[in-house]
Amino acid sequence: MDFTPTEEQTAARELAARIFGDLARHERLATVGTGSDMELWKALAAAGLVSAVEDIGLLGLALLLEEQGRTTAQVPFAASCVYGLLTVGAHGSPEQRGRLLPGIRDGSAVVSGALPAVGGVRASERGELTGTVPLVPWLRDATHVLVPDERRRLWLVRAADAGCEPVESTAPWAAGRLTLDGTPGELLGTPDAYEDVLATARTAFAGLQAGVCAGSLARAVAHTNSREQFGRPLAVKQGVQLRAADAYMDTEAIRVTVYEAAWRRDQGLPYAMEALTAAWWASEAGQRVVHAGQHLHGGTGADLEHPVHRHFLWGRQLDAYLGCGSEVLQELGELIVSDAEESRGALGALGVRGIERAEGAGETRGTTVTGGIAGTGGTGGAGGIAGGEAV
Repeated sequence: MDFTPTEEQTAARELAARIFGDLARHERLATVGTGSDMELWKALAAAGLVSAVEDIGLLGLALLLEEQGRTTAQVPFAASCVYGLLTVGAHGSPEQRGRLLPGIRDGSAVVSGALPAVGGVRASERGELTGTVPLVPWLRDATHVLVPDERRRLWLVRAADAGCEPVESTAPWAAGRLTLDGTPGELLGTPDAYEDVLATARTAFAGLQAGVCAGSLARAVAHTNSREQFGRPLAVKQGVQLRAADAYMDTEAIRVTVYEAAWRRDQGLPYAMEALTAAWWASEAGQRVVHAGQHLHGGTGADLEHPVHRHFLWGRQLDAYLGCGSEVLQELGELIVSDAEESRGALGALGVRGIERAEGAGETRGTTVTGGIAGTGGTGGAGGIAGGEAV
């Protein structure tokens, strides 16, 4: 694995850092309220950062989302890139890619996602969707919504054709309640696409969490270095240093697991297990870091208007979005068991085929296999694969 950013990824990250740093200051965000900063979104799209994700991959997107998370900028960057740009690019037909991608690239089309599947949406044979999704992030900004049905098939729905009721979430994500009542949908990809999209989303939003945690920790470090108690900065106290060190290690753990999952996807390698690992770290470690950020601010951290409180809200929202730590851990355990069973089945089949080949060649004399795969007792000696016992 090589997590070293390419020149294109580095350039995109530096540009994103400048734009978020200039346009996502606390004073500006305070005036936006719980909605999105669409002027900032237009600036990101005009700078080519949305369309660049096609070239820099999921690892590059994770780097950009880190910069967004540092400032808690209120734009549908992760949602539109994952549920729109990457999903349509990977699973859309040539006609769908040609029709949908240009608008997503220039930011005029915003795609949100009603993931994970809640099993409440049904699709008719004519592609009409019925059901309700209680909370969809950035639904109020979306022109399209990616909706999985009860069979986990993905449908792209025009937001104008569906019902949208504003819902306030923990973080200001311009969320809404999606109501579908015979709403026409456009089938996207095969049923297998759902798992890939969910793994991609979990990796991307874990990258966003890494940025949120990094921003929270940076504010805590600045505060404890400037705030004095009894004539000495708070940062010289051992308890403060240990709490900050733990938060730093948690943040780095989120980051490296995100990079691994994203790199594997970009390389075309299996990454479902790595995506779940990144999501677990983002949930469990993420909440620890944002709690530490508020704690290290002391009484100041209790101020709802203080910038660090925004990181706390985002961290707690990301903690639960797409599956909290215990849910993700259960999925990870089931995946490990499933992979182990498949491996045992494949090895068992390999042993049977080896014995059949030996019998066909007339080399086996009363071979018995116990415990799995064994070498044969033929004239060629006891070759084969360890794990069984030849008698």
